[in-house]
Amino acid sequence: MKSVMSMPFQSFLEPGQIVQHPDFPEWGWGQVQSAIGERVTVNFQNEGKILIDASRVELKLVQG
Repeated sequence: MKSVMSMPFQSFLEPGQIVQHPDFPEWGWGQVQSAIGERVTVNFQNEGKILIDASRVELKLVQG
């Protein structure tokens, strides 16, 4: 019997893209610093650098 393995989550985001967090608009826009698997590091205008689990939070792409 063949086992079915799920593909690991891969964020569509790339470094340099501009995003907003849907739950925290007061953070302002943020620039993606790195995106490895589901881990996305974003540097937000008003909050600084934040590590986000992109499998749980769908960041809004502002500028690509």
